[in-house]
Amino acid sequence: MRKIGFASWMLAATMAIVPRAASARDTAAEVAAIQLTTLPSIELAQVTSVFELSDVQPGDWAFSALQRLVEDYGCLEGYPERSFRGDRALTRYEFAAGLNACLDVVIPLVSVDEPDVIRRLYQEFAAELSVLRSRVDGLEADVAELEANQFSTTTRFTGTLNAHLVLPFGDADEGRDRVIAQDPLAAPSALDNRVGGAEADATFDYEASLNLTTSFTGEDRLRINVSATDATAALGNSEFGLNNATLGNEDSARLDEVSYSFPVGDRIHTTLSAQGLTPGDLASSLIQTTADNAVAALGHPEFYFLYPGGDFSAAANIDLTNSLVLDLAYHTDASNENQSARGLFDDYSYMAQLNLLTDGLIDAAVVYLDGDQSTDFAGGTGAVLLESNAIEVAPEYTLAGLVSLDLGRMVISGHYAHSPADGIEGDLDSYAGGITFPGLFGENNELGIYGGISPAINRDPLLIEAYYRLNMNEFFTLTPALIYTDSDADVDDDDNFYGAVRAGFSF
Repeated sequence: MRKIGFASWMLAATMAIVPRAASARDTAAEVAAIQLTTLPSIELAQVTSVFELSDVQPGDWAFSALQRLVEDYGCLEGYPERSFRGDRALTRYEFAAGLNACLDVVIPLVSVDEPDVIRRLYQEFAAELSVLRSRVDGLEADVAELEANQFSTTTRFTGTLNAHLVLPFGDADEGRDRVIAQDPLAAPSALDNRVGGAEADATFDYEASLNLTTSFTGEDRLRINVSATDATAALGNSEFGLNNATLGNEDSARLDEVSYSFPVGDRIHTTLSAQGLTPGDLASSLIQTTADNAVAALGHPEFYFLYPGGDFSAAANIDLTNSLVLDLAYHTDASNENQSARGLFDDYSYMAQLNLLTDGLIDAAVVYLDGDQSTDFAGGTGAVLLESNAIEVAPEYTLAGLVSLDLGRMVISGHYAHSPADGIEGDLDSYAGGITFPGLFGENNELGIYGGISPAINRDPLLIEAYYRLNMNEFFTLTPALIYTDSDADVDDDDNFYGAVRAGFSF
C-alpha cells in the first residue's frame, strides 16, 4: 500500500517533468512546475492517527475527512515535524498525485471478492428484499388498475363540501346593505327604520364545489369549477357572510370558474378566464393567513370584492426577481353582452399589484385598483349600497397595502385599503388584521384570531372571529368558531355573537 502526503505529491509531480529553464512564454503555473524540480527530497513522517499531526485540531472544518484518509485508508502522511500544513496552497500536480495514491487503496477494496460481497449482502438483507419485492408487485397491480379505470390521463377530479351550523347568541337586525343584496328589487321605502327582522334561532347550510383540473404540458392548468350553496343568510348582519358563500346561487349548481393558466417564457405566468375570477383570485398572493381557514368571509381581503369580476379576466404575473412579482390584471363583468355600456371594454376594472414574496420572515404587497363600473345592480359584483337611498356606490379607486410576518409558530398579517366613493361624499375604506398559530396541537391544525372593518358607505361594519381548525385526517376537518359582528346600521340590535361549526370534506 502506497502512502503519500502533500510533500510527496509535490515530489511525485517533479518526476513527470523534464528539467528545463523557464522562458518568457511560460505561464505562471508552468514556471512554478519547473521550479519544483529544484526542491530537495523530503523524508515524510508516517502517522497512524490524525491526532499525531500537530497542526490539525478537531475543530477544523476538514477534520473528519483527514481522519478517514489517515486512519481508514492510510493514503496521507505528514511533514517531518508531524505537521500537515493544511492552509498551504495545493497545485494541480499535487492533487493528481494524492488522488492517485488514494485510488490505489480504494479500488482493491471494492474489487476484491466482489461476488462474495454481493452474495453476503443479499443473504443479509433477504427479508427486506422480499418485502420490497411484494410491495413492488402490489404497486404494479395498482398502477395497472388505475390505467384501466382512470378518469383521464390529463385531468384530475377533486371536490370539497363545507357544512356550517351557526347559532346566534342573541337577536340582531340585519344591516341595510345585506337586505338589499339578498333582494335587489326591494323598494327603498320598505327599508326604512328597522330592517331585516330578528335573526333566526339557528341556521344550517352548505357549500359544495367540484373541480376539474387539467394539464396538457405539466406547466399549464385548465380549471373548471362547478359550485352550489344555500349559505346566503347566515351571519345576516355581516357584510359578506360566510367564507366561500355566493349570493344569488341558492341550491343551484353554477359554473363558478373557467380559466386557463400557462407560462410565457421563464418569468411570466398568464391567466385567461371566461367565468368566475375576481381581482384577488389573480394576485400572486392574498397575503392574508386566515383566508382559507376562517369561517367568515373577512378572512379574505374584502376590498378586492368591490370591483367587477366574474366574467372575462386576463392577467400576467411577472417575476421581476426571485422575490419581486408584479401582477397585472384586467376584468370585465359583462363581456358577453352586446349592449350599451356592456361588452368587453365597459363595466371593467384593472389591477396592478407589486408583491415581495420571500418565503421567509416577511411577505408584503401594494395594490392599485381602478375601473369604470356600471351603476345598475347587475353591473358590479361587489358594488356597495348607499345607506340613504338604496342605490349602488362604486369606489373611485383603491390603494391598499398588505403585510404578513412569519415567525415560525406564529404568523401576523393585516391589510389596509383606501377606497374613496365615486361621485358622493364618503369612502369605502376597509382594514383587517390577525394572528394565527399554524400546527398548534397537531400537524395542519391552526388557531386564528382576527378582526376588521368591511367596506361600506357611511358605516364601519365590524367583524371579529376566533377559530380553531382541527385536521381530523386528510379528508376531513372540523372548525369551531366564535364570531362577533356589528353592522353599524343604526338600528336597535345591530350587533350579535355567533357560535359556528364548519365541517369540511375534501376528496
